Amino acid sequence: MSQTIVPPAPVSSLRGACVRAWANPDTRSIMIGVGAVLVFHLLLLILGPKLLVYGHGSLPPNTSSPARDFNIEFAPEMFEKPQPPPPPNKFVETNPEAPENTPDKTNNFAAQNQQVAQEKPTPDGKSDRPAMEGKKDMESNQIVSGRLSQPVERTDPEPPAVNIPVAETPVMAPRAEQNPLSGAEKFQGDNAAGIAGNIAKRLDNARDVPEKIDGVKDAKAFEGATSLQPAIDPRKPRPRPQVMKTQQVRPAILTEQRIGTTNVGLTAIDAKFSQYGAYLQRMIDSVQIQWERIILQMIAMPAGGSTVSVKFVMNDDGKITSIKTVESNASETASRACVSAITDRSPYGVWSEDMKAVLGTQQEMTFTFFYQ
Repeated sequence: MSQTIVPPAPVSSLRGACVRAWANPDTRSIMIGVGAVLVFHLLLLILGPKLLVYGHGSLPPNTSSPARDFNIEFAPEMFEKPQPPPPPNKFVETNPEAPENTPDKTNNFAAQNQQVAQEKPTPDGKSDRPAMEGKKDMESNQIVSGRLSQPVERTDPEPPAVNIPVAETPVMAPRAEQNPLSGAEKFQGDNAAGIAGNIAKRLDNARDVPEKIDGVKDAKAFEGATSLQPAIDPRKPRPRPQVMKTQQVRPAILTEQRIGTTNVGLTAIDAKFSQYGAYLQRMIDSVQIQWERIILQMIAMPAGGSTVSVKFVMNDDGKITSIKTVESNASETASRACVSAITDRSPYGVWSEDMKAVLGTQQEMTFTFFYQ
């Protein structure tokens, strides 16, 4: 007996393989993933061309609504000019005797343009302030010290007095020696019958006087008959009167500065002129003068080394609108004197337009007074 084996149909084999694979959990997950990928790509192939179509034609006019337009606005900053660098923000008091010279770069402003200098240069010094001696525990905006009063004529101290009589009334001039003319007028020639004469030597101080007058041989002639005896000791002449020069600046407590500059000249500091600097300098000088006047009227002087700090507000009319705080380690009278020195001279003048542009309508300031 013979047997034949008939192979199954391909569809039946594929269906059987799928059933076996689906029965296995690991194979089933793979089949699901492959099916999802095929479906995704099929949808992308069908819908992709429709989604990527760009319309190049114009849209049909919409007659249901009026036409709309739009404006393009540019930010103003795009056309504005670059802003200049901010002005200097630290006030300093310059040396008024130093020459005008604009510094290249500085954060200081003052009543005049000035470039740092000092009489003895500091090797490799690059500071904007001159080297000077002063206190280490404080910061001052001044570089020179003086007085705001006008210079007065003064002389050096006179030497000790000596017992030399001083003539307060005219005295007679010293008498000069006078000798009469000498000789007889005789002449003798070759003729024995002629007239002869003797020639005598002329004496010193010979005058047409009848007889000799004793006196000083080298006496100087005077215009008048009398003279004044000098009221000085010829051995110690008096010094010539001279003007003691005092700088027209406020008295200052200077800050010690070790490092200075290589520029040689009168003591100066880097600073740029501004109207605010000139205004502030005039105001400070006025406060200084008023403060000194008040101190002269005080019965008891404040203790040396005491300080008073006054914080106040000034408006653009130059008026002191309010006193914010008063910090003091001095007496009550000394503190009131400092406040009065600021308020008594108010107003100090209307601000310029440039000052208003920088400062606004008011400015808060702090003045510190030192009693020595």
